[in-house]
Amino acid sequence: MNTPSKTTTRNTKVMNRFDLTSRLVEKLRNEEAVVGGIGNTNFDLWAAGHRPQNFYMLGSMGLAFPIALGVALAQPERRVFALEGDGSLLMQLGSLSTIATLAPKNLTMVVMDNGIYQITGAQPTPAAAASDLVAIAVASGLPNSSWAADEDDFERLIDQSLASDGPTLIGVRIDDKPGTGATRRDPVQIRERFMLGLGVRQPL
Repeated sequence: MNTPSKTTTRNTKVMNRFDLTSRLVEKLRNEEAVVGGIGNTNFDLWAAGHRPQNFYMLGSMGLAFPIALGVALAQPERRVFALEGDGSLLMQLGSLSTIATLAPKNLTMVVMDNGIYQITGAQPTPAAAASDLVAIAVASGLPNSSWAADEDDFERLIDQSLASDGPTLIGVRIDDKPGTGATRRDPVQIRERFMLGLGVRQPL
């Protein structure tokens, strides 16, 4: 397999986070779990289709993939998706090696790369010029990692991941549009709804 390069990144289309998130949500048919990273990533997840199997992170930068890994290991029969920004993933690159080592068959990770720390003032991330996140994933032991060339390719990669027998990482280049809507910031409610949605807690 050829290792992705920044040239590969530049050849991908710049897409929209909310549009891609909506395309993903439309494909969910079997109560798949979706973990949305902080900020705009989970704002768009909330707006794209609020579901009890969605977990909206609040103030925990870089933990979408580790949390999704835990869900995937705890419920191996359930497909789990994790949506994360480039800046957040850079905070927790070590999680890629851990995921590669544990190799859950039911985990799909989507990296939304706009090259900036959008929430804190649009400062450029290392991924904007020097670091290729998909290449890092491959080097971490996740060979089933690739950039989505455009929206159709993104949907193809999502479909492919649903039939995969190992972890998948999909990188997408996105624009700098703000998130759509805003997640209701109630940590207890988010936790309880998610646990009910996964069937690990019964209604009172």
